[in-house]
Amino acid sequence: MKALIHLSFRALGCKLGEDFLFGTATAALQIEGGDKNNNWYRWAEQGHIKDHTSPLRANDHWKRFKEDIELLAELGVQTHRMGLEWSRIEPEPGKFSREGIEHYIEEISLLAKYNIRPLVTLYHFSHPLWFEDKGGWENESSISDFLRYVEFVVSNLKHLVNDWVTINEPNVYLSYGYVLGSWPPGKQDSNAMIRAARNLSLAHIDAYKLIHSLQESEKEPTLVGVAHHLRVFSPLSPFSPLDHFSAFLNDFVFQGIFLEAMGKGKFLPPLGSGYPRGKGNFQDFIGINYYSRDKIQFIWNPPELFAKRVVAQGAPTNDLGWEIYPRGLSLLIKRVWKRYKLPIFITENGTCDREDRFRPQFLYDHLKEVASVIQQGIPVKRYYHWTLIDNFEWIEGESASFGLLANKYETQTRSWRNSAKFYQQICKTKSITPDMVEQYISNRSYVSLP
Repeated sequence: MKALIHLSFRALGCKLGEDFLFGTATAALQIEGGDKNNNWYRWAEQGHIKDHTSPLRANDHWKRFKEDIELLAELGVQTHRMGLEWSRIEPEPGKFSREGIEHYIEEISLLAKYNIRPLVTLYHFSHPLWFEDKGGWENESSISDFLRYVEFVVSNLKHLVNDWVTINEPNVYLSYGYVLGSWPPGKQDSNAMIRAARNLSLAHIDAYKLIHSLQESEKEPTLVGVAHHLRVFSPLSPFSPLDHFSAFLNDFVFQGIFLEAMGKGKFLPPLGSGYPRGKGNFQDFIGINYYSRDKIQFIWNPPELFAKRVVAQGAPTNDLGWEIYPRGLSLLIKRVWKRYKLPIFITENGTCDREDRFRPQFLYDHLKEVASVIQQGIPVKRYYHWTLIDNFEWIEGESASFGLLANKYETQTRSWRNSAKFYQQICKTKSITPDMVEQYISNRSYVSLP
């Protein structure tokens, strides 16, 4: 095994193509700081964050966005996925903040100055307290509330933005918020989860139609999609029919129903049935957020889908214990391409690695998978690394480090990791050359399982 670990990467490389866009991904609440009018600030104040930090500090990006965009320009990205904080834009129901929207206009205009194409996320787990207090996504009125916010945002930003993510990872938000109860609203209620899932799906469909109607006169094509969190679910034992059944069930309920509902308008149990908004195509690209896979062992626990999720014995893991499984990215790309035949954006991919021991290899291994499917004719168009700077990582707080750049929160000092310098070269050449591999990954940090 030691011989494998130290196998040289010499003479290996990959090309992504001149039209391919490299970028970074961020979420407003995780980096901005300074906002108390949202569900996550309240959750932190109630003592739910593991390291007792708060999104009130985060990266202070709200005040430091100019220097952070200069870092993006120095990194050499061609595109950047950024979120908007709903609570800053609509602090009270139906009352919009000109200060809030003007701030985002200034920020996006600065991206344009550096020729960085924005991909704007409208909803990324965070919303105003008034929305939470009226029932959040469980309340059927959440759909019209979201559309009112979307209409205001798009009307004000459509001259600057053509690419939109309506909703980020609905399955993750629902799993942690309504099944495990570790995220706001902190429930363990499957019926509430299903109501919220239906409303999120319908909100996306309606927002997709609304955005296109508002931007139909714009010169550039409007691209609207969802950033889906997709995982590989594999049976722990390939010889166990029950493990296979449980892996299939988890895949279907965790991600399959959302791909169908939000992409084609087809509601499947337990989400519902039929086409409540009619048949159609409600996405212009497939957004894939990919991090890991789960090995699934069947156990008798019906509310939790008959599954125990485990990490395969001997599998490499990141700082949070997630398996590093690069092959899963190409498997998922092939799957969604076969079903939906739409351009694919890797809207998030990254790893938690405070010491930056294995992130360069992680980047190489996953981009090699992307290059391989492009060579097979699958139109993967963009790659957004999660994330630019270590930030407030939801329930983990400031303890989980996903950034290409490290951050010293007490002074808000950003510093470049080795992986950032590697990614800078990738963005510049749109390839990974043998010399780059030799410079940044002279030896393997891990060996992934098949």
